[in-house]
Amino acid sequence: MSGAVEIERKFLVKELPDLGSLHFLKLMQGYIATSDTEVRLRSDGSKHMLTCKRGSGLTRLESEVEISVEQFDALWPLTEGCRIEKTRYHMDRGEHLVELDVYQGSLEPLVVAEVEFASEGASREFAVPDFFAEEVTSDARYKNKNLAKEGMPS
Repeated sequence: MSGAVEIERKFLVKELPDLGSLHFLKLMQGYIATSDTEVRLRSDGSKHMLTCKRGSGLTRLESEVEISVEQFDALWPLTEGCRIEKTRYHMDRGEHLVELDVYQGSLEPLVVAEVEFASEGASREFAVPDFFAEEVTSDARYKNKNLAKEGMPS
């Protein structure tokens, strides 16, 4: 699979900052395949994406294409039993964008922060905000595909 390299750190959030003025999206996400290469559908209501990811931990390969609503609707039934819903808030932290995912349904009250980086070096230099808790970048239980399959980690 060819695609871009994604360098991302993931953290649990111990307390939510004020979200009142932040841009947000309501996301529906479902998985067609959850093996070493995951195949995901995501919709924010206006944009529909098909994404393939390979790898785990800090650095992974990712390839994403926009699909039509008709294509999304045709594929969505294949994700039954392996879905999540969340509200994603965008927060600027210096030169980095923090994506705060507030999960709904059976994953409530889980809140996770994801930060993407241009390089592994930049990821190491990131000043972790006070409202972040434990880093779960390498904890497979907090991968979205596993949250969709297994539910809330114990």
